[in-house]
Amino acid sequence: MAFSFGLREAGTTVRTEILAGITTWLAMVYIVVVNPGILSSTGMDHGAVFVATCLGAGIATIAMGLYANYPLALAPGMGLNAYFAFAVVGGLHIPWQVALGAVFLSGLLFLAVSLLRLREWLINSIPLSLKLGIGAGIGFFLALIGLEGMGVVVAHPATLVTLGNFGNPPTLLACGGFIIMAALAARGISAAVLIGILATATAGIPLGLTSFSGIVAAPPSLAPTLLQMDISGALSLGLVSIVLTFFLVDVLDNAGTLIATTHRAGLMRPDGTVPRLQQALTADSGGAILGAVLGTSTVTSYIESAAGIQAGGRTGLTAVVTGALFLATLFFAPLAAAIPGFATAPALVFVACLMARALRDVNWDDMTDYLPAMVTAIAMPFTFSIAAGIGIGFIVHALVKTLAGRPGEVGGAVWVIAAASAGKFIIQ
Repeated sequence: MAFSFGLREAGTTVRTEILAGITTWLAMVYIVVVNPGILSSTGMDHGAVFVATCLGAGIATIAMGLYANYPLALAPGMGLNAYFAFAVVGGLHIPWQVALGAVFLSGLLFLAVSLLRLREWLINSIPLSLKLGIGAGIGFFLALIGLEGMGVVVAHPATLVTLGNFGNPPTLLACGGFIIMAALAARGISAAVLIGILATATAGIPLGLTSFSGIVAAPPSLAPTLLQMDISGALSLGLVSIVLTFFLVDVLDNAGTLIATTHRAGLMRPDGTVPRLQQALTADSGGAILGAVLGTSTVTSYIESAAGIQAGGRTGLTAVVTGALFLATLFFAPLAAAIPGFATAPALVFVACLMARALRDVNWDDMTDYLPAMVTAIAMPFTFSIAAGIGIGFIVHALVKTLAGRPGEVGGAVWVIAAASAGKFIIQ
């Protein structure tokens, strides 16, 4: 085992890697509860999505560990699952099978870009400010959904949204759950989100808001979602912008996670490049394809992997342990099914707050940088569309830079996406 993963060269041990793998799993296992809750709102079978989430996360994470030898874990991405459920299926009224087809196509595109080494051109063409704006905007998008799920924000005919009723027990419990997550995270507890979800759900039992029917059981059937992606439907409907949005967000999310985690683990080369980059990207794109086949939104690398790295994880053995634990989680379906929406909604807001931290690294001394970034971030929740936010942000960036006399700072990919977005906005 030590020879296979190069533990000695990485300065780690089997025991350390196992503990790191457990730490990463604890930090992100909340997704097996949250993801089915989000995707089932589209009409997808809750039990099947739970199985798809566990299998997708487990297999993709093990593949990352064995093929790329990185301590990175993968699972259906937060933000991407909300975009899938609320913007694509809910907002555009596209069948979930067709949306899965779009996820599958975006995974194939990501794989092609990874194998053809076009990914560097794409990433380098998109300025850091827009990357940060996209990350924060997805966080704001999640926050709006989470606050609505908590009952803190409700619809209003005059003001669009307004404050909810804090006398409502689920709302009070949800707020308490958020505070628990924040407090535990501040104390450095890896499972803060999971503990917060379980504590909130448990508090609902005496009020009749939560009903548990067991904890361990055989996994539900995967049949309702397995191979249900409608690829021809995605192509015939011309969902180019949706496919590109899944693709672009996955690429940017993966790039950010790779950079952050490899730097923290001391795996990045002195020149700033990432070793075994192609293997990592291939594993990530394969995860997106696998997720669509199984029946879940885009599977991508998780920044929560940093928790395991902080615990000493340095090789793919950490990922293999995390993946094995996700597979073992398959047998806890009754527990996942019993968690009510008001218990998972605070997790969306908590993750949103973490994602919003991206704005701290925006260049606030240059208006041509921070203005497009903020427009991107603000547009996502207010248009209720990640794709629209990206398109508007890229258009603003290209025009502001050009009219400010700095067209050379606009990358080729930005021009392409801005032009395509402008055309879509005009003809829609």
